Amino acid sequence: QVQLVESGGGLVQAGGSLRLSCATSGRTFSSYAMGWFRQAPGKEREFVAGISWGGESTYYTDSVKGRFTISRDNVKNMVYLQMNSLKPEDTAVYYCVAERKRFGLGSSTAADFGSWGQGTQVTVSS
Repeated sequence: QVQLVESGGGLVQAGGSLRLSCATSGRTFSSYAMGWFRQAPGKEREFVAGISWGGESTYYTDSVKGRFTISRDNVKNMVYLQMNSLKPEDTAVYYCVAERKRFGLGSSTAADFGSWGQGTQVTVSS
């Protein structure tokens, strides 16, 4: 099991940037594909970005492509989400997630992720 703690959320104006961090614990962090989901008030949870266990592959939902970048540091056991050109519609609670199975190629399906952080609030004002 991988334990996850997010940080870096906050209030930012439209067009601004934030960097979310996810601290992980667990001896086998480097063998899990990781990702970020978000949930806005009154909306369903949504996949945002994912990264393979080795970091070679990244993938994004269409609405954030070109603006968000996911990365990982397998030495520091950290996952990051750099968010640029933020829009009011990016307002949500953002969750760091780890896949259930080791050495996964990556997924955008919530059911494939067995570890979830507590979430960090991102609010983008217009």
